[in-house]
Amino acid sequence: SPSCPRVGGTCPCRVSSVLNRDVKQFGKKHMFDTSEETCWNSDQGTCQWVTLDFPRTVKVSQLHIQFQGGFSSRLCTLEGCRAGEGLVKISDLYPEDINAMQISFAAFQVEETVLDKLKITFENSTDFFGRIVVYHLGVLGERL
Repeated sequence: SPSCPRVGGTCPCRVSSVLNRDVKQFGKKHMFDTSEETCWNSDQGTCQWVTLDFPRTVKVSQLHIQFQGGFSSRLCTLEGCRAGEGLVKISDLYPEDINAMQISFAAFQVEETVLDKLKITFENSTDFFGRIVVYHLGVLGERL
C-alpha cells in the first residue's frame, strides 16, 4: 500500500552464509529481485541470519518473508537498533511451514520500531541440516 512502502531491498544486506559459496546462483541479492525463480539459499548450520543496514532511519511496520517449504524457520527473532547502538530484540515471529513442496509466505505486523539496522535470525530451521531458503524478503514501513 502507498502508506507503507518497501524500505528494504536497495540497502546493504549481509547474510550468514550461502550454499556452497555459490553467490551467483544462491546469493542474497535474489531475496530482492522479485523473481519467482531465484532465492537466497543458506549453507547448513544452526541459526542462519540476514541483516539490513538502512541508508536512512526507518520505521518498520511489516515484514514479508517467502520461504521454500521444508527450508523455513519455525522461529524468527527480530532485532534492531539505531546507528552506533547495539542490537535490541524487537519480537519473535513464528512462520508456518505450510507444505514441504511449496513456497510458504509469511506476513507479520511488527510493533512499529524506529531503526537503522534490522537483523532477522532464523532460530529453528525445518530442514534437518539447518538450511534456510528465502525467495522474497520485504520490509515495509516509512523512511524518516
